[in-house]
Amino acid sequence: MEDEFAPGSVGGSVDENVVRAAAGGCEESRLLLSRRAVLGVSAGLFSWAYAPRWAGAEAATGDPRFLVVVLRGGMDGLSAVVPHGDPHYASLRGDIAIPRKKTIRLDGFFGLHPAMKRFGRLYRRGQAAVVHAACVPLRNRSHFDAQDNLENGLPGVVSSNSTGWLNRLLSALPAGDPILSHGAIQIGAAPLILRGPARVLGWSPAYYDHLEDPLLYMVRTLYQAKDPEMHAYLEAGLEADRLAEGVNRKRDRNVSDLRKGFRGAARLLRSPRGPRIAVLSVDGWDTHSDQGSTTGQLANLLSELDRAIDDFRRASGPAWGKTVVVMATEFGRTAHANGDDGTDHGVGTVALLAGGAVRGGRVFADWPGLAPSRLFEGSDLRATTDLRSVFKGILSDHLGVPTSILDTSVFPESGGASPMSGLIRASSADLVEMSGIPRAPVPVTVESAIARYRRGETVSSAGERTM
Repeated sequence: MEDEFAPGSVGGSVDENVVRAAAGGCEESRLLLSRRAVLGVSAGLFSWAYAPRWAGAEAATGDPRFLVVVLRGGMDGLSAVVPHGDPHYASLRGDIAIPRKKTIRLDGFFGLHPAMKRFGRLYRRGQAAVVHAACVPLRNRSHFDAQDNLENGLPGVVSSNSTGWLNRLLSALPAGDPILSHGAIQIGAAPLILRGPARVLGWSPAYYDHLEDPLLYMVRTLYQAKDPEMHAYLEAGLEADRLAEGVNRKRDRNVSDLRKGFRGAARLLRSPRGPRIAVLSVDGWDTHSDQGSTTGQLANLLSELDRAIDDFRRASGPAWGKTVVVMATEFGRTAHANGDDGTDHGVGTVALLAGGAVRGGRVFADWPGLAPSRLFEGSDLRATTDLRSVFKGILSDHLGVPTSILDTSVFPESGGASPMSGLIRASSADLVEMSGIPRAPVPVTVESAIARYRRGETVSSAGERTM
């Protein structure tokens, strides 16, 4: 089945804005972008060697799909989902405040940024939801530390060599588990969230012409004769490319790489032979200057993300009804606008959920208020929801992962962050032990830096004391 997209799809113009936004962030976010670009090259070269076992895998009835989108740079949750019901919002935001009449109504208290019209339609259909005033457990406003914390799922600063929580999930699954058999895939640069011993496939939108016959035939024949194992990995990579790009590559020619990534993820996840978990990243959310209100830098970013989500929905086909997409960022922005019509690193923000399996049409929020006395350290929206609770709620009710595994292997030392309930339309807990083999915890070594961090010592991202 071929996916369909509305005529007149916007091409690369918005994507150029996204690139400029990524380049215009603080020095730390630019360094992170460069670091992941280098890692992405390595991942692309070696991803075939970690190909999941697709061959012979059968799609289970109602088998779930899960896409994690990491919004890198720190998205401004107070502009993405506007708390008009708070009397302090407008005065705090100044010129970047978004008028109530311009937003898309979610309920009597919150409104959605006008650039996210498609997400708003999903919300009204009950296929999208918002979690507000959320953040990772580490709240030191560092891109390096907070992005690692979002992806490693640990309670504090740890070694940069830590594993990712999604890879630990895969490692905890028993042999023969449907999700493990289908595997996971990274779209684009290699993320920490999938780093670890479990095998993961990598795919990126092509930046070059595809290798064609007769050269491709000769390469395949050579590997088949001389290196059968590498031949198997090559075939898995080529199959991933075919699934991700679809039958007709021309339809993706004039859209941004971001939207190509979302379309590729959808085609991979919808295939009976494809993976069941995917991860991709969206850069550019570090809006220190010229953030804008209803238009501007942030509006461009949200508009491109909004189109990409809709692309994913269209390309998913029937698999959309079995899918949960969660979009999360490392931290929010300051409640006050700064002197450059932007915002600086903050704490509390939003997580966005979409998919046919989402129990949508709701904003989940234990709202802390924006009064000066209620702001975190006098500066930021106070986080009342640990992002690990959101992830645990999805893994529990959508993928059927037991709490005992979530609290130990996937998110160690997270017993205080209970799985958030009510995010998923129907629980799949009956799939938890369908293989008949108990899921054993995977040991995770937590660096001693965590203990020092909890004592209030300043600890670098490498786990060393700083003066």
